[in-house]
Amino acid sequence: MSDLKDKIVVVTGANSGMGMATVEALSDMGATVIMLCRSEERGKKAVAALTEGKERKLDLMICDLGDFASIRSFAQSVKEKYPRVDILVNNAGFISLDRQETKDGIERQFGINHLGHFLLTTLLLDRMPAGSRIINVASGAHKVGRIHFDDINLRRGYNVVTAYSQSKLANVLFTRELAVRLKGRGITVNCCHPGAVATNMGVDRETGFGKTITGLLRPFFLTPAEGAATAIYLASDEAVSHISGGYFYKCRITGSSKRSKSRRTARKLFELSEEMVRK
Repeated sequence: MSDLKDKIVVVTGANSGMGMATVEALSDMGATVIMLCRSEERGKKAVAALTEGKERKLDLMICDLGDFASIRSFAQSVKEKYPRVDILVNNAGFISLDRQETKDGIERQFGINHLGHFLLTTLLLDRMPAGSRIINVASGAHKVGRIHFDDINLRRGYNVVTAYSQSKLANVLFTRELAVRLKGRGITVNCCHPGAVATNMGVDRETGFGKTITGLLRPFFLTPAEGAATAIYLASDEAVSHISGGYFYKCRITGSSKRSKSRRTARKLFELSEEMVRK
C-alpha cells in the first residue's frame, strides 16, 4: 500500500460503486478525501458506512456535475478550505436511454461525463502542485465513439450508445490533450477502462428502472472494488508517477482507438469545451 498521508484527494461520484471503493482505498492509505456527491442524503450514508468502526479523514461536499454554477461553487469552496489538491479522480458517470439535458442545456451524458469533469479539473489546476495526479475514468466504449462536432448535443438521432461512447471518447481525448498542455508542470494525467462493473450508474434513482437487469447481471460483473483497482493504482502507485497521457486497463497501459489518438481532434474538443463551459 502506498503512503498518502498528508495528501488531499478529490473523488467525484464518491457515494457509491467505484467512487466509494476509491474513497475507501485512498483514505486507508492515509489521504484526506473530499467526497464530491450530488445527493447530500446518499453522501451522508456513504460517510457513515465508511467511518463505521474505522477512522477516516473524509469531507463530504455537495456538487452537481450537470450544473456549471454548482461546479464553480464547489471548486471555490475547496480552494477556501484546502491549500492544494494532490489527486483528482474524475470517477462519476451518467448513462440514460432517453435524451436528457443538464441545467445548462447540454446533452446530459456529454455534459456530466465530460464537460462537468473538464470544468472541475481546469478550475482546480491552479491548486495542483508538481507531483499531482489526475485520473479520468473512461471506458472501452470509447472505441465505438466519435465526437459529433456538427451536433455535439445529439439533437438529431440520439441513442444511448452514440451518446455514451461520445462522452467516453471525450474522456480519453481530454486526458491526452491535458497531458500535453501540462507537460513541464510535473502533473500527470491518465485515464482508465474499469471493465464491466456492477454499479448503479444505469439505474434511474427516481423510477428504479434498471435495477432488475443490473441485479440479474451482477454475478457476471466485476465488483466496484475490482473495477476501481486501476484508478486507485494510477492515483497512488509510484510506478506510474512519471507516466502521463496513458490509457490503462487492469493496471497496465493498453491500446485505445485510432480516433482517441488524434491530436487534432483532441485540441478541437478542448477548445470547444472551453467555449461551452464559459456559457
